[in-house]
Amino acid sequence: ARARRAPPAMMGRKAAKVAKTKGREDAKRSKLYGKYGKLLVNAVKKGGGSDPVANAMLRDVIKQAQAASVPRDLIERNLKKAESKDQADFVDVTYEAYGAGGCGMVISASTDNTNRANEQVQTAVKKAGGKMAESGSVLFNFKRAGVLVLADEGADAEDDDLVMTVLEAGGEDVLPGAPADDDGEGGSAPRVTCEAEDFASVRDALVDAGVELDLSESGLEYMPLADVEVGDDDAAINDAIIERLLDCDDVDAVACNMA
Repeated sequence: ARARRAPPAMMGRKAAKVAKTKGREDAKRSKLYGKYGKLLVNAVKKGGGSDPVANAMLRDVIKQAQAASVPRDLIERNLKKAESKDQADFVDVTYEAYGAGGCGMVISASTDNTNRANEQVQTAVKKAGGKMAESGSVLFNFKRAGVLVLADEGADAEDDDLVMTVLEAGGEDVLPGAPADDDGEGGSAPRVTCEAEDFASVRDALVDAGVELDLSESGLEYMPLADVEVGDDDAAINDAIIERLLDCDDVDAVACNMA
């Protein structure tokens, strides 16, 4: 039998989709590695040196990095970087912005150069169609919380055993994941929420109970207290703002109350 070929246009669309997906995954991985690089440097500087045996703060960050599949050589490289006298401390900075359709955004950054971070964030927001907000004018619409993402996208957020395990571990709720679109993209797994200060203990209790977590996606987040419904045009603007912000090296996360 003769081999059948897909039409060239189909092959082109498929290749473009694969390339786009790969590019998104590469960018996500790069952001993750950058986040843990900064956490490692801070842990060394604030926790008392690069020996994890003597530095409990560093020990916990290394544990998180390993669970998130951060390469060993990258961990070691950042530990050496932290010991350099030329490496400045990373400071956490929070920015607030208005998106389209009445949406607000909270931008979490960690930087060793606040002037650079300020310029990058302001430029990204303005160029994508947003507006910087005064401190406190957006933040009151969000709550700082711990979020632990399940490894299984198909997990049932209403499963009685799962809910009971979460509550016994000190968690507050299990939020359902988002379904994938027609192309199989955009889906997300259920998330366990908890008080920010309980994140580490809830994480460890769930792992000990056998719950598989995606620790690369888990952490402390600003969660909206209520969602804002917007039209397609406004949603596209907000997505563009978030994408530009996440392209900034100093930005670790962007929370938005868009439904």
